[in-house]
Amino acid sequence: VQLQASGGGLVQAGGSLRLSCAASGRSFSSNNMGWFRQGPGKEREFVASIVLSGNSAYYTNSVKGRFTISRDNAKRTVYLQMNSLKPEDTAVYYCAADPSGSIYVDGNWNYWGQGTLVTVSS
Repeated sequence: VQLQASGGGLVQAGGSLRLSCAASGRSFSSNNMGWFRQGPGKEREFVASIVLSGNSAYYTNSVKGRFTISRDNAKRTVYLQMNSLKPEDTAVYYCAADPSGSIYVDGNWNYWGQGTLVTVSS
């Protein structure tokens, strides 16, 4: 699976962005998908994940109620809608596919996109 993330940019606090991750290669619809982020001077952390059917999603506590992960299997794309952005959301966001263990551990994900930078100004 090859993953291409896009949609990052500069936004003011309180604003919104939608990230996209387009997948190619092996069947997209057979994989759980996820988003991670790495802020300045921080380790990469789990943000959200969505199951194959799209019916269940999981979020880290700091983004619950503000971010929404979704997927369109026909378009082979997963999205991360980010609302009410805060300066602490500033990070490079990575999409990932095909976890082989806990979804919360980045080492368990087998495929990664290149990352897209989100900067939230105060």
